[in-house]
Amino acid sequence: MEDPFLNYFALGLLFFVVIVLVYGIIAIHDIPARIAKARHHPHEDAIHAAGWISLFLLHLLWPFLWIWAMMYQPERGWGFGHKPGEPTSPKEAVAELEELKHRLAAIEAKVGIDDRAAHVQEGRVGSEPPQEAVSAVDKVKVPATEAASAESRNTIAEALSKVGTGGR
Repeated sequence: MEDPFLNYFALGLLFFVVIVLVYGIIAIHDIPARIAKARHHPHEDAIHAAGWISLFLLHLLWPFLWIWAMMYQPERGWGFGHKPGEPTSPKEAVAELEELKHRLAAIEAKVGIDDRAAHVQEGRVGSEPPQEAVSAVDKVKVPATEAASAESRNTIAEALSKVGTGGR
């Protein structure tokens, strides 16, 4: 006679193996979502949803989800490197912007431009600067390389103004 204990043991072992395989497949398909969560990926939810869809598409999307999750780095974003001279964090970018605003205000004070907003309202922004500003700029001494670059900017500005006025 057959032993009923062995039949139940085999049935329990079969259920256990099936449950472990299903859980293992789901856990493996959840790896890209876990990577995205750990890296604070901006598309974390999309990667998680696509992982579930990949289960029903016979694992077709899974390698691409892994790549998508791995591409984003919290410290550098989507890029593969950081360009020299660019700020590495938003705080540095704000600090650099503030420094440039202060430098611009100092230059405007030296040149004699009192209120930029007034010039914008008068429509003088982009047009000829006031004569006192031009004379103040002429008095400033600059090295030869800066003078050459300023001269080339003036040439470009003149060409652009001719294009803007139709060459008149």
